[in-house]
This record gives sequence, structure tokens and C-alpha cells, in this order.
Amino acid sequence: MALAMGFDPSYVSHMESGRHKPSEEFARHADKALNAGKAIWRRWCDYEQARARSRRPSTIPPVPRRPEQPYATGSALVVEHDAARLQYDGRYYRLTMRRLLRNTGEQPVTRYLIRISVDRYPGNPEQSNVHYRTHPLTWAELGLTATCRGEAMRWQAKHDRDAFKEVWLLFDNERGRFPLYPGESVWIEYAYTVGDDKWGDWFQRAVRLPTEHLEVQLVFPAALDPVVWGTETSLTAEASPLRTPPVCSDDGELRLITWTTSTPALHARYRLEWRFRARLEATQNQGEFR
Repeated sequence: MALAMGFDPSYVSHMESGRHKPSEEFARHADKALNAGKAIWRRWCDYEQARARSRRPSTIPPVPRRPEQPYATGSALVVEHDAARLQYDGRYYRLTMRRLLRNTGEQPVTRYLIRISVDRYPGNPEQSNVHYRTHPLTWAELGLTATCRGEAMRWQAKHDRDAFKEVWLLFDNERGRFPLYPGESVWIEYAYTVGDDKWGDWFQRAVRLPTEHLEVQLVFPAALDPVVWGTETSLTAEASPLRTPPVCSDDGELRLITWTTSTPALHARYRLEWRFRARLEATQNQGEFR
């Protein structure tokens, strides 16, 4: 359901359990994904009208809701720098994520949650579902590795689905523990590989923790003549073009496309998409178009 709607699975879970109030955007996407003929959206309108009628003036200011933290009580992580490098060699995508984490809470952090989500056919949920049921994403092909302070990090699977994984990176290994204590900052790095038969021509970054700087770099063979564009959206706003353009440069036979932003909004999503013009021309010359 989350894949079809373009939302994070945890957010959809909050809606289903009633822990969060649904937004109009959520209602519209759910209506479209389930082909409900606007029944879900109309239900949302009824819900909003009922809430408006039940509101009463109050002089007591509302208690601010703390952002959900999937970590120990008293911990509060801030991402000082988030850098993603996605490299494609013509057959495989290799994603390397580097994050500078700061513990602004009162308790040590002993694990960090990451998500791996792929979609070969983002415009066709049914085709994607069939594709991953037949060709599920496996741990063996991912070859997930993670390090912190020069030490390998153990990891534990939290969710294991055909096209979606959630993983706890643990601040420990067989030689000992190295938790992130209050006031400390540390770089972590993790990487995995996915074949282009399971990775579509897009890459999305979702801001789930307070982040100070976000960077994405795409590295493609220059011979493929890649063209890249991007959009940004949030839980309350429709998709719009990135406010700043990706910057392109060549390094030998590689083409580097870099995009950065500072202090992105919490829950914002940034999506980069691309196509390889040389590959399209080659398939067209063979009488095909993909």
C-alpha cells in the first residue's frame, strides 16, 4: 500500500492504527491507489467537517508533539551531514550512505534504523508487485556492510519484504561496543548493491530526523549520456521542481551529478530521476523503445 501511494510504510501504519491524523494528500493518494472513486477522499472531508464542529475555544496552549524516535527513551538524534552516493556501472547500482550523527539527548544510542526500498516500475504498482513477488530483493545480493569509527557494525533485520527492508545498524560487533553518547558526534557509513533489474530510474531521500545538510551524488557512465531532474514534496504539499538544480561535471569516463540543500524540512522528500539518452537511442535503432 505504501509503495503504491508513494508514502513511507511507517506513516501508512500510523494512519491505519489511528496514531496520526490523515492529511488531505494522504486521503487522495489512498483513494487513487485503491481505486475507490473518491469515497476515501469524501470520507476525509466528512471527518474534517466533524472535527471543525467539535472544536471548542481553549486558553490552554497545546502541548507540542515530540518527533517520534525509534531509539531509547531520552535519546534525540540529529543528522549534521547526510551524503548519498549512488554509482551505476551499466548493470548494478551501488549506494553508499555517509551520515554524521549527533546525540543531543540524555541517553546513549546503541542502534540506528535504515531503510532499503526499491521500485523498478514506480508508475505501475501492479507490475512492480508482480515483479518483486517473482524476483524478491535478497540479503545475499544486497551485500550490506556498515562501519562506525573504523569498526564494522553488526546489523539486525527489522522488516524483510520483497522490495522493502528495514535494518537496525548496531553500535557493536564481536569485539565490543561503541555507543553514541550524549553530546558526541560520529560518522557512520553503510553500502549495498542492487541490480538494475530491481532498481528503477529514480532515487528518493526522505528526511526522517532533523538534518542540517543533505547531499546526493549520482555517478553514471558518461557514455550513457544521462539527463537528471528532480522534485521535492512533503506530507502537506504536492510535488514541485527542486529549488536548486543538480550540478553536472565529468571525471574521465564518469558523469557526476550533485545536488545539495541545507536544513531541509522534517518529513520532506527529495526525488531525483534520470534517463540514459544513449541507451534510448540504441533501443530505438533496434526497433524498440523502453
